[in-house]
Amino acid sequence: MPILAELARWGYQWAWSVPRSNERIDLGAVFRLAPGLIEVAGAQGEVELTVGGGSRDGGEAIFTIALLGDCSEVREEPSQSADTRISGDVQAWVRAFSPEPDRGGLSVHGDHALADTVLDGLSLHGTVAGRARHAA
Repeated sequence: MPILAELARWGYQWAWSVPRSNERIDLGAVFRLAPGLIEVAGAQGEVELTVGGGSRDGGEAIFTIALLGDCSEVREEPSQSADTRISGDVQAWVRAFSPEPDRGGLSVHGDHALADTVLDGLSLHGTVAGRARHAA
């Protein structure tokens, strides 16, 4: 997982750009990298991520990221006891992870600090450290 996380960070920094009109972004692939990208730092709880129109058939794609204090796990299923729920359509999620991040299209219900931990971890640009790393 650490190797995949470093490849993802490299991809964010060097290959991520505004998607072309015919380009499909696989948000599930981004979410599946959570165990290598998110610095849990003692955080605990479950965050449910819903992508409207994100499944292959055009329905919702739902993921759960469990923060376990020293690591995280990803499941491709709804949470039965989410502390936080983050939802948005595909475009809102893409904007949240883009080179000029905009989380305004995402809806967050529950623990906002937990949501920030997950979103910052999944985005190269989500944190001050990430923005400094990208600028370098």
